[in-house]
Amino acid sequence: MLKTSLKQQWPPKYDLQYQPDVNEKYWYKDIETASKEDLDELILFKVKNVMKYAYEHSGFYQRKWSKVGLHPNDINSLKDFEQVPITTKAEVREDLEEYAPFGSNVCIPYSDVHRIHGTSGTTGKPTVFSFGKEDWERIAHQHARIMWSFGMRPSDLMFIASPLSLYIGSWGALIGAERLGAKTFPFGAGQAGQTEKAVSWLKEVKPTVFYGTPSYALYLAEKAVELGVDPKEFGFRILFFSGEPGAGVPSTKKKIEDLFGGICIDSGTMAEATPWMSNTECEHRTGVHLWQDVVYTEVVDQHSKARVPYGQEGVPVYTPLERTSQPVIRYWSGDLTTWTDEPCQCGRVYPRLPKGIYGRIDDMVTVRGVNVYASLIENVVRRIEGLGEEFVMVVTREKIMDEVTVQCETVGSRDENELRQQISKELKRETGVTFVVELLPLGTLERTQFKAKRVIDKRNFKE
Repeated sequence: MLKTSLKQQWPPKYDLQYQPDVNEKYWYKDIETASKEDLDELILFKVKNVMKYAYEHSGFYQRKWSKVGLHPNDINSLKDFEQVPITTKAEVREDLEEYAPFGSNVCIPYSDVHRIHGTSGTTGKPTVFSFGKEDWERIAHQHARIMWSFGMRPSDLMFIASPLSLYIGSWGALIGAERLGAKTFPFGAGQAGQTEKAVSWLKEVKPTVFYGTPSYALYLAEKAVELGVDPKEFGFRILFFSGEPGAGVPSTKKKIEDLFGGICIDSGTMAEATPWMSNTECEHRTGVHLWQDVVYTEVVDQHSKARVPYGQEGVPVYTPLERTSQPVIRYWSGDLTTWTDEPCQCGRVYPRLPKGIYGRIDDMVTVRGVNVYASLIENVVRRIEGLGEEFVMVVTREKIMDEVTVQCETVGSRDENELRQQISKELKRETGVTFVVELLPLGTLERTQFKAKRVIDKRNFKE
């Protein structure tokens, strides 16, 4: 049986002063190395409590479950939990439209909301995330615990090379490092000339940990070399990433480690499933562990929605187990992965995603940490005079950065150089991503009477 008293407490009340000895491998050894039976017992305890809480406090889940005659008391095993209806982004957006601006799934008084984050709303109404102070503290605590697993310690200084904005990733990394007791350097990213400044700062300050996206780390290395600086001079011993699949790609991982001389750690789930670091590699880097007592993750068939056996491909479905301000129950990610329960050298009992997250089932691709949707490209292409109706977005990685080529058809009524410049400018303004524009004669692209394939992703994340 688990020794920890946390098994009998929900929501958990963590000792925010607690920290393992710096030489201790685990944050909570009895949980991380528990038997499968004991771990499942802890997960079920949390599942039942978060469902009961959502049913009592969330109008969204009350209505959703009442429609199918579901009551939390019906769930007495993790197998029973597989029958709980999946929650989709479309449902959440509909709820936000009807119960603007925060939706009917916020389970605490507005006066108790501590932080508000969300999505950019690129493809529709932004998704709003409301966090109470206790949730925020639990997120920080769990991120610290997970960062500990890949070797971060209080003596580290972490350089945050991603925007501190609506995007939850940067904030999770920041508060996790602070809870762990490490020093933080929230440098940010995205402004003109900022990478050159980063090279200068890194040479002087020499942080030991880097957080950002893999493509930005490669760009940073490229810029450093241009300025006559060896990236190894920065002194990073750990580089960990989220926002795109690259850190789980063997060739990219090797390139980052060779360039910087530190270990490359893949991490991340999705903002809706925060604590998002619940899919994270340990120091052995054999694929991301699913920290099941933090965010319970099931991998299901994309069509039947039934849980797939270990070794098979499916879509992760997430249930954060400690959130009270805005619970999320069985949230459909739309990502593609393969999972395994084969043991890891670290001794943790969690299942793993050996190849990380390597694709999506829809027409959204993540390029340099930015979500790019085919619908956004369509919105730009369709409003520019001189273009046909058809277009395709081709994503490649021939060098170290992702390249996106938008192929579209011209009707021949405008100068092509002028047209190409307008398309590039408008796409850049809308997405923040620089596109290559390829103009084709009318009739070149394939037509279909059903669903057009708008995205061709030639990046191979399985190698």
